[in-house]
Amino acid sequence: MTKIGLFYGPEEGNVEKVAKLIAGKLKNVDLVKVKDVDADAFDAYENIILGISTLGKHTWSSDNTGNDWDQFLPKMKGISLKGKKVAIFGLGDHVAYADFFVDAMGELFELVKETGATLIGEVSGEGYEFNESRAFIDGKFVGLPIDEDFEEELTEERIDNWLKIIEPEMI
Repeated sequence: MTKIGLFYGPEEGNVEKVAKLIAGKLKNVDLVKVKDVDADAFDAYENIILGISTLGKHTWSSDNTGNDWDQFLPKMKGISLKGKKVAIFGLGDHVAYADFFVDAMGELFELVKETGATLIGEVSGEGYEFNESRAFIDGKFVGLPIDEDFEEELTEERIDNWLKIIEPEMI
């Protein structure tokens, strides 16, 4: 397996916790905080995992400059990730934000799709409860949804199942 760049934000929260859990289950992974790099950091990797959280519709708009991804996403506009494989995981709250569950993952997916990357790691909606999600397209999530607030006991199993999907693609 070639080296994997696991880019995540924000730090010191559930996204970092899940990023470290994923990295601990894979070999040859660099954990990278998006707040510390520019988009050219992607150049060092053929395989990329991106981790993002949906903080609630009122906090993830582009007017919110305190979020690590809000600082990083403008740096991604116009870059090419052609030839690279990208998987995304997103954290959300399916109870308080059932109408916006992991929406940030869906928005990140749309941006990454524009870069020409090969997106991998779709997940069935089976076993998830939510009303709406920008990350749920054609009956599947565009990446791995995680709810550490209300379904923490499911996180490790969901990661293990997702890694079975993406690991063979990242060889």
